[in-house]
Amino acid sequence: MKYIRYTKYTGEAADDLDLRELMKRLSDFLLGSGYESQYGMYEMDSSSMSAERAMDELREAILRALEEGDLLPPELMEQLMENPDLSQNQQLRELIDRLIERLEQENFISSQPPQVTPPPSQTPGGQIGKDQPNLNARFEITDKAIDFLGFKTLKDLLASLGKSSFGRHDTRDLATGVESGGASRPYEFGDTLNLDIGETLFRAVRRNGSQVPIEIEYSDLMVHQCEYQSSCATVLMLDCSHSMILYGEDRFTPAKRVALALAHLIRTQYPGDSLHCVLFHDSAEEIPLGKLARVQVGPYYTNTREGLRMAQRILNRQKKDMRQIVMITDGKPSALTLEDGRIYKNAFGLDPLVVTQTLEEVSKCRRTGILINTFMLASDYSLAHFVQKVTELCRGKAYFTTPYTLGQYLLMDYVQKKTRNIH
Repeated sequence: MKYIRYTKYTGEAADDLDLRELMKRLSDFLLGSGYESQYGMYEMDSSSMSAERAMDELREAILRALEEGDLLPPELMEQLMENPDLSQNQQLRELIDRLIERLEQENFISSQPPQVTPPPSQTPGGQIGKDQPNLNARFEITDKAIDFLGFKTLKDLLASLGKSSFGRHDTRDLATGVESGGASRPYEFGDTLNLDIGETLFRAVRRNGSQVPIEIEYSDLMVHQCEYQSSCATVLMLDCSHSMILYGEDRFTPAKRVALALAHLIRTQYPGDSLHCVLFHDSAEEIPLGKLARVQVGPYYTNTREGLRMAQRILNRQKKDMRQIVMITDGKPSALTLEDGRIYKNAFGLDPLVVTQTLEEVSKCRRTGILINTFMLASDYSLAHFVQKVTELCRGKAYFTTPYTLGQYLLMDYVQKKTRNIH
């Protein structure tokens, strides 16, 4: 006897699921630093910064996000999780595939076609191979996804600081910055005589009444006080050496997340500022901000000096009131580019040659008016001493922080330097 079995339609559940909340829960996976690599395989390519990832990995990440709860109705999740094996649970796999399809439709990810194994005649070294497709398709995150992750990180950081936004008041452009409207206050000796005429006359009339001529006394004087926002050129120096994922802690992913938040803050709140990103490892390289989320660490040493040299070249081209280097690192300098182009490496202790050359580069930054603020993700005594020496030479600041508080320190430091009171 024929019969029809009806099951709950999961397409509506996939269509009703909040993709933005899903993207937020996938952020650690999408911004992966290489920390979860099991075999020490690093996907960073300095030429293309490509970080395509297998679609099966995305399915597993979505499954973990669903298991956290709240994204789907509890009764549906209980039914789906009876068998969490995607190879056997067709209903669960179809749900996840529909979510991936929606992510692609909303331009959060871009899928890549499956690779095809070359025929034996084209196999290098005469190896035997079969002409069959590799069905494991790949994907990469889009610029929209990167911008979204930066916005969400910035929003979360501002919430933790008790601020809803860094809004700007009525402003007018100046030759050297931006002046934001503010309140008036009584004149004090030494103030610039930037009188608030309306408020001054009002206080005089309120004291003597509406009589002509109006007698103005010293106590009636009110000056207009406002905030001055300077234009700033910033180079973010990000350490992507191997130590950033060692010792049982991923420091690189939080650093990338904070960098994306800073980029979003500057673009939306301070459009007159500029931000560049420099990765330093065995050597150093500038990358577009759009490539930052796709970068992973590698089996590298820490060539701090080369990063500072590249940052100086970038900042020397900028015509801004303030030029600064924001350096995020967790390790001591352990590499140096020699005059002939060779890389000198020494990971044992603080090598005198490496330290001396690095501090000389710090001194050059100070002589050209470039400020260096260091955000240190480690607290080793010898390393702390080195960072303090850098701070003394460039008259910057050093923050000994953790991956969990890095964003709060960095954002507050940036915003506080942006404004000062004038009157």
